[in-house]
Amino acid sequence: MTSHAGRLCALAASLLAFFVLWAVVAAQPWSPAKAADPRLAALARREQRLRYEARLVRRVVARRYADYRRRYAAYRRALARQRSRAAAARAAAAAAALAPAASPSVRIVTLPPLTITRSS
Repeated sequence: MTSHAGRLCALAASLLAFFVLWAVVAAQPWSPAKAADPRLAALARREQRLRYEARLVRRVVARRYADYRRRYAAYRRALARQRSRAAAARAAAAAAALAPAASPSVRIVTLPPLTITRSS
């Protein structure tokens, strides 16, 4: 082989064959299936249990948050009613203060004179 193109093709083909063979050996397709590791099985069971508990916790949190939203809405409604009543009372008091008095609220009373007696 005196041509450089032939040498390069042979080198590329041999490198390709080397890496393909390396990948096949690394994959070990002829080896029997490995027995399941008990630690992996325990880990899978623990993961399932944690997922179940997380679902339960999400349900409890959602229920509590719904209860909180309901109570907070009731609180806001009660607060709005209280504020509107207070505003109405203030408006009524302001209207009463601005209204002219129909009759004077001063009464005139005549009392007998005050006498002080001292005996000494």
